[in-house]
Formats: sequence, C-alpha cells, structure tokens
Amino acid sequence: MPTLNLTDLLDYTDWERQKWHSWLQQHGNQALDLSAGPHGDGRFERAGDVIKHIFGAEKRYVERLWNQPLTDASSIPGNDVEALFQFSEQSRKEFRRLLETFPAEEWDVPREFNILNFVAKVTPKKIAVHVLMHEIRHWAQIATLFRLNGYKVEFRDFLFSPVLGGEVA
Repeated sequence: MPTLNLTDLLDYTDWERQKWHSWLQQHGNQALDLSAGPHGDGRFERAGDVIKHIFGAEKRYVERLWNQPLTDASSIPGNDVEALFQFSEQSRKEFRRLLETFPAEEWDVPREFNILNFVAKVTPKKIAVHVLMHEIRHWAQIATLFRLNGYKVEFRDFLFSPVLGGEVA
C-alpha cells in the first residue's frame, strides 16, 4: 500500500492557497464579508473569519507542538485579503520549519493538548496530518459558500491540481 506523503498534501494546500489568494484579489473584500450562515458554532460570522481560522489553527498547532504561547489572531482583519494571506505565509513557513526540524523520535509519541473544551491525547504526526486535512475541508466549505452566493469558483479538487502530475482535459 502506498504511504501517505505529507509533502504532497502540503504542496496541494500551497497550490490551493495561491489559487484562493488570486481569486480573492479579483473579488475583493465583498466575498470575505459573506455571511458564513446562521447555523455555525458561533466562532465564524463571515467567510474571511473561516479563512483566518485555517491559518490561525495551523499557527497554533505549531505553537502547541513547540510548547509556545498560542497566538491570538483577533487583530488580523478577516476582511483584508492581503493581511490574511500575509498571515498564511507566516503560518505556513512555521509549519514547514516544524516538519523539517521536529525531533524524529517524537513524531509518534502521544502528547496531551487542551484544544477548545477538549483534552486530546494525540501524536505530533496526527496533528500534522490534521492541520492539512483541516485546511482542505475548510476550503471546500468556503467554495460551497461562495457558489451558493452566486460566485463562480473553479474546481479545486486534488485531482485537478498539479500535485503528483497527470492531466485533466
């Protein structure tokens, strides 16, 4: 069975971030200000808040793994495309550094973390996979939100990305 390669998912989310950054530059802050809907859990009011959450979660998981204080991203405006994607560059740079420098012998050693109102005992490896899957899941939600509000959003599925090659005509 092929093994999961985090680099492939990292490349895919980098590609997806680039595509969303370009798309949001074209559609401006109006798209970021779209309501996230009435049935959320109360943490995100607007599409931009969900995007900020993607990048903030990545940053905070890195900080948890390095036993650092957690970043409060509330000062980053959820309605400013460039501020959001500058934050994404910072969070991704730190995530990549974690993946490259985290002690190999600690990847599979469970740790206990307080996350929201939960105590999770998980390995750093599981957190790394979660960071990438979390991002992929939220981008799909954001694409659906935009489509339901009349915006045209191209396919962003892994199949249509340049990662691992191939061609779709």
